[in-house]
Amino acid sequence: LRFSRHREIRGRAAYPRYDNYDAIEVPYVDAIPSDYDGVMGVPITFLDRYCPEQFEILGASESEGSGFSNGLWRAESGVAQPMVDARRVYKRIFIRRRG
Repeated sequence: LRFSRHREIRGRAAYPRYDNYDAIEVPYVDAIPSDYDGVMGVPITFLDRYCPEQFEILGASESEGSGFSNGLWRAESGVAQPMVDARRVYKRIFIRRRG
């Protein structure tokens, strides 16, 4: 994060976690960390660059119900859209690095 070209995340110690999903928020496709093996929420534009050998798609953020999140959504939050620090984030795809 220290060397990111995106001013919004440069200098942060870590990626923020979602309030209502069990994943970290990665706000830009070119900011996907190379050293993180957990679940990441990435913008839907990730699909343009998706490499099945490198990442597995686990699900997507909800718009209604819990059909696509593959168990990552915390229903007790009462809010289906992903949230970081009580602010809604646009639709996200949840991925994990393979291997």
